[in-house]
Amino acid sequence: MSKIVRALSADGSVLCAAVDSRDIVNEIHRIHRTTPVASAALGRLATAGVIMGSLMKNERDLLTLRLDGGGPAGVITVTADYRGNVRCCANNYNVDLPLNGKGKLDVAGYVGRQGLLGVIRDTGLKEPYAAQVPLVSGEIAEDITGYYAVSEQIPTVCALGVLVDIDLSIKAAGGYMLQLLPPVEEEKIAFIENNIKTMQSVTEMLDSGMTAGEIALLALKGLGGEILDEWEVFYKCDCSRERTGEVLVSLGRKELRKLGESGEKIEVCCHFCDKKYYFEPNEIKFI
Repeated sequence: MSKIVRALSADGSVLCAAVDSRDIVNEIHRIHRTTPVASAALGRLATAGVIMGSLMKNERDLLTLRLDGGGPAGVITVTADYRGNVRCCANNYNVDLPLNGKGKLDVAGYVGRQGLLGVIRDTGLKEPYAAQVPLVSGEIAEDITGYYAVSEQIPTVCALGVLVDIDLSIKAAGGYMLQLLPPVEEEKIAFIENNIKTMQSVTEMLDSGMTAGEIALLALKGLGGEILDEWEVFYKCDCSRERTGEVLVSLGRKELRKLGESGEKIEVCCHFCDKKYYFEPNEIKFI
């Protein structure tokens, strides 16, 4: 069961959102049949999507993260709703890389280090909010932190982690995000920096049995942190046969006519959940 927790310091100046996303990342591995390094990268970005989605305000708000680092992963896309329910896809799930210099999965090598992180927030306005920032490292947590510093000028600390078991399933996964709300006080920054230095990695804490709530309160240690709310989050795809038909329309009448005249059943696969939809030739003609 994946769960997100939001907590606030006693004076309301520091917000922390933490999530145990193990079930979500296991679902990513099941659907996309990811290698360990792909599980780690998609799991980290999806976990960031869960947290960032949960910080949106309205029921119809949608978040999209698009990471294109120039690496063998190609483009990784994550979408999340305002409850933090998330889905993701990439161009290449089958990359297997040697461990990096620290003996860890080489997420930056898979993602690439020279590209962009795009963030799109659709809040129902005429035009969605969209921003792009250069990648900081390709390790994803640093890139999310860099996005907030450059694009939104919000002092933010982000930590993400995925621990892959020997059978390639996900042993632990999760993350947390701390944000300082204005007016920012230097004293609070010092507290947070000290807390972060003394905390174990996300996967070490989760693997030892700590909950998302305990991680959030530990990050707010000394600031009188209290949990605001918590709820379950899921890997959730909203594809449907109707929406898939709308995608086919985008091919144009000429191409649809060719498909309809071929006499062959058309298979369309969802990139996010791998569900397949089939359309008969006579259906194609009338889409």
